[in-house]
Amino acid sequence: MKAYLVTIILLVISNVFMTVAWYGHLKLQSSGISKDWPLFVVILASWGVALLEYCCMIPANRIGYSENGGPFSLFQLKVIQEVISLSVFTILAMFFFSGEKLHWNHVAAFVCLIGAVCFTFLPDK
Repeated sequence: MKAYLVTIILLVISNVFMTVAWYGHLKLQSSGISKDWPLFVVILASWGVALLEYCCMIPANRIGYSENGGPFSLFQLKVIQEVISLSVFTILAMFFFSGEKLHWNHVAAFVCLIGAVCFTFLPDK
């Protein structure tokens, strides 16, 4: 499989885990599952999920980085990761947090991010 595709797939998987690690506890709390958990338990559980994120993020960056034979510069990797991160967050938030809605200003922000990706891939000269 092509390095760019492997990188993107690993970044998507990584960001699913990241979003769950960062915001999943809020859903567990609102559903009553972790309502009485002490904060340190919530932090440890999130760290456990974040470990899975790192198991995908680190290989994605290694495979995708141009100095390792990958197709992306360091800045391109970061901008791609941010777009994937916000895309994954938006999808999960809309499905799992019913009170959260996507508004015009969120869409405008995504358009700006797509512009950032385009600018990142323009030639340096």
